[in-house]
Amino acid sequence: MQLDNRAQTLLKALVERYIADGQPVGSRELSKISGLELSPATIRNVMSDLEDMGFVASPHTSSGRIPTPRGYRIFVDQLLTVQDIDESVLETALGTKLQSSIITGITGSPQKIISNAAQVLSSLTQFAGVVMTAKQESIFKQVEFLRLSEKRILLVIVAPNDEVHNRLLLTDVDYTPAQLVQAANYLNQHFSGQSFDQARLSINHELRALQGDMNRLMQTALEAGSQAMADDADDMVISGERNLLNVSDLSSNMSSLRRLFDLFEQKSGLMQLLDVSGNASGVRIFIGGESQLVPMEEMSVVTAPYEVNGRVVGTLGVIGPTRMAYERVIPIVDITAKLLSNALNH
Repeated sequence: MQLDNRAQTLLKALVERYIADGQPVGSRELSKISGLELSPATIRNVMSDLEDMGFVASPHTSSGRIPTPRGYRIFVDQLLTVQDIDESVLETALGTKLQSSIITGITGSPQKIISNAAQVLSSLTQFAGVVMTAKQESIFKQVEFLRLSEKRILLVIVAPNDEVHNRLLLTDVDYTPAQLVQAANYLNQHFSGQSFDQARLSINHELRALQGDMNRLMQTALEAGSQAMADDADDMVISGERNLLNVSDLSSNMSSLRRLFDLFEQKSGLMQLLDVSGNASGVRIFIGGESQLVPMEEMSVVTAPYEVNGRVVGTLGVIGPTRMAYERVIPIVDITAKLLSNALNH
């Protein structure tokens, strides 16, 4: 919906003032801060129109008005002036953590870099920082089978970074220790360093001549191994949740706060939201409950994808109150995504 210049100017002034101090904004105050030479009566008429259109609301306790999620949306999409943040300032803030991760990353894990990025987002915004980790194939270095009892086998998987994953297999056949050694040797000799999915595809084509029971054991092991590594993977890193306890818009409502921490604990809605964000280029802003995946009117999420070798592999973002300084948070998220991409590419 298009607003005339006068309505846009007044809405922009109202949102900016409300973000700054959290108090309903009255017509007389708008007359002073908007820069428009309008009488309070004229401003009240414009505010009444904006309220009818759903962009502002009047709390019962005050004659002033506050922005609605719809008002924030038009503010962010059409009226916002994003701050110019010196990248070198962010690089300095990020550098201590990300650059140290790059140095240790020669023998360390990208997971540490991702965790540091979440911490930096949290510390710079004083909200919660979240990073969806890069999607990785379930590659194995070595597998072993341990016979626990009749038709019960423990599958032991060693990942390329020497992490160990276990999965219990329940089989239709009682395999002998010699058969288990034979199967493990075959998988390690032919498929070490490949993903479970690649190995399973190859076995479908190459092991027709193998005894049926052995083929079935390997297929079961590869499916279970892929699932075990996926289950053990930490798909998301969240930092600074406790910062939100200091946000009056959230902490004053125990019901909202409980729902917020349920969201952090379950993660499924956030995962879907970040996954959707990864399909778009640049920064995306979800205000209030409009994402339907994070249905909280008091909360907004600002996200951006990050890349490795030119391919989007994950998403990061900031979770905070709807009343946040978008002009500052947006460039922080955008630049952090670029710096994280550079760190991982390094």
